[in-house]
Amino acid sequence: MRKIFGFLLLITIISACEKDDFCTQNPVTPKLIIRFYDATDISNTKTADELYVWSGTKDSIFENVSTDSLVIPLNSNTNQTIYNLSKGDIVEQFTIDYTPANEYVSRSCGYKIIFNDVSFTTDNSWITDFTQVETTIDNQTAAHVQVFH
Repeated sequence: MRKIFGFLLLITIISACEKDDFCTQNPVTPKLIIRFYDATDISNTKTADELYVWSGTKDSIFENVSTDSLVIPLNSNTNQTIYNLSKGDIVEQFTIDYTPANEYVSRSCGYKIIFNDVSFTTDNSWITDFTQVETTIDNQTAAHVQVFH
């Protein structure tokens, strides 16, 4: 009798698990992707040399890198994140305003944060211009803003 009860209990536990009980989607709160372009030929990417990136009192996210793109996180607890981008001795303040929202993924995965109504401002010191590509940041597959320098 115990063996039958144990077997029935095991079958009940196994059959209670649904496919949705395992998170296979890897719901990631997306980061902001900045792509750097040549200001004189806007169709070509251009490496930003000696680049330092930090936000507020936090340590540098990037230190003395040469890159044509950045992937940086946004603060989901506020409506604004301000980054300082230093190229050589010139510091650019890059402000990102947005409305964070929870997006339900599944019962097992839970929620991820997406950023709606995204807008950018800068003090235009070494960045000559920028083009906003997306107003909603909900993935990390392509650049959200193009920066010309």
